[in-house]
Amino acid sequence: MAMRFEKRLGDRDAWAVGDGCSAGRVLDLLSTRTVFMVVRECFYGTTRFEDFAARIGTSAPAVSRALKQLEAAGVVARTPYREPGRRARDEYRLTQAGEELLPVFLSLVQWGDAHLQDGRPPLSFVEADTGRAVRVRVTAEEAAEQPSDGIEVRLHPRARVRGGGGGAAGG
Repeated sequence: MAMRFEKRLGDRDAWAVGDGCSAGRVLDLLSTRTVFMVVRECFYGTTRFEDFAARIGTSAPAVSRALKQLEAAGVVARTPYREPGRRARDEYRLTQAGEELLPVFLSLVQWGDAHLQDGRPPLSFVEADTGRAVRVRVTAEEAAEQPSDGIEVRLHPRARVRGGGGGAAGG
């Protein structure tokens, strides 16, 4: 199966999107596992640099590069904070553009759950108020969007969890 093209785009060799391809640009932005995992952690509520490195399990320089890349693209915004008696530091939070990556993130998780988890997805995503499963689908219908703060992440009942409960289950 493949998408159909309108008549004027029927000759695929006569036109090319090239470097203007939006999918290609998104892949350039989310070009490393670390960059994408930083976005995941933002959706999960992580805001501080050292917490990103610990939760993702990667080096501080890799997290620093990822945050700079996401900040330059307008996906995250840096906000200074200071704990009493400590030096000023930065927190990172999703911007509106970052929040709009939610369906991208959830669709990748949904596909991975279906095709890579051997029947055992580690997490489920539900509406916080109703407990109804949240799913991404392609549709022409208008439906109400669910912002990330309206979604609750739950440990899937059949999931295997590493360690004693402090570690990430994945997703």
